[in-house]
Amino acid sequence: MSHSLRALTLIILSILLSERPTSAQAPAAQMEKRKVYISADMEGIGGVSTWDVQASAKGREYEQFRRLMTQEVNAAIQGAFDAGATEVLVSDSHGDAQNIDVELLDRRANLIRAWPRPLGMMQGIDSSFAAVIFIGYHAREGRANAVLAHTMEGDEVIKLNGVEVPEAGFNAAIAGDFGVPVVFLSGDQAICDDARQLLGPIETVAVKQAIGFHSAVMVNPQKAQALIREGVTHAVERRKDIKPYVISHPVKVEDRFNEIAKAEIAAYIPGVERENGNTVVFTVPDMTAASKLLSAIESIKP
Repeated sequence: MSHSLRALTLIILSILLSERPTSAQAPAAQMEKRKVYISADMEGIGGVSTWDVQASAKGREYEQFRRLMTQEVNAAIQGAFDAGATEVLVSDSHGDAQNIDVELLDRRANLIRAWPRPLGMMQGIDSSFAAVIFIGYHAREGRANAVLAHTMEGDEVIKLNGVEVPEAGFNAAIAGDFGVPVVFLSGDQAICDDARQLLGPIETVAVKQAIGFHSAVMVNPQKAQALIREGVTHAVERRKDIKPYVISHPVKVEDRFNEIAKAEIAAYIPGVERENGNTVVFTVPDMTAASKLLSAIESIKP
């Protein structure tokens, strides 16, 4: 081989080697970005039975149960990272949305807290997320054999395109607009059953078995947290098997209040019609618009 040919060969080899990723670079380049969104409520946290004692800031056990809420969220965060999550965003979505203990929360997660927010319990969700997790959720207003069953402010029934939905259904529809599936939910057995019926074969963990509106058989907190971690891991791993909950557009929202004066004032808003004494109806382009208008209506204090 001539000197010139040898030199040319070395130059070509040098170029090829410089373009080839190292073993350390290759996995990073090929790694899938896996963001997980967690929306957390409190009525469905293990051990919670009443607003007066556990789920209200004035309750004598509230501090204990905000810690247990944080621990259930941490179990979900750990489960998500066990399944390969690269980022986790948590939405504190109970009461004044300032319940999760920021010092005890898993440091790998970011936290959204306080109101108001355009997307309510789903603030921060977008199409970059791979999966949604619901922790501490509860059944809809009027549901029998369910602990603290209510919807939104606790005095209303909500329908999307004619289908009555719990908060889990409303929030899943928001995620569905961004193409993101809800893959896991924890709460009592009633919301677990209802969520699977509405959203499909998602993973659920019942941390209590409701006897009535307040009474329930409770799972030990450590056991509940272990079940949540395991369930979330499995759910995130099989996220591609679960379809987003997508409803047709435009979206017709029906909101029936127990308090007639609230419906009366809500109907003052342009685009909101009063269907009867305590029910208002409005049609919007998508779930983002539905969330914004519903948030405005819920802020009404007759």
